Amino acid sequence: MICRMCDLRYKDVINIHDGRRLGCVCDLDIDTQNACVVALIIYGRLRFFGLLGREEDIIIKWCNIKNIGDDIVIVDCDFGPGPACPPKRWNGFGRRG
Repeated sequence: MICRMCDLRYKDVINIHDGRRLGCVCDLDIDTQNACVVALIIYGRLRFFGLLGREEDIIIKWCNIKNIGDDIVIVDCDFGPGPACPPKRWNGFGRRG
């Protein structure tokens, strides 16, 4: 399967470790010396319509990508507690869900 960057940008990234949708592919890290993709980058979510900046970006190394399908990218990342953990969304009732 041949996949261009413009096709990859609209694919959802799903973590099979916990089943969470991480977002869409926004950017790539490319090693220009070896001409290979190093990582996928998912930009952090906007905080308060972008007025308060963004949350941290999620960087997924190429070795953690399990499959690239027609609609989604399946990754296996164990985000432990800490800044690399994708934040949970507010469920609208004042609690994180």
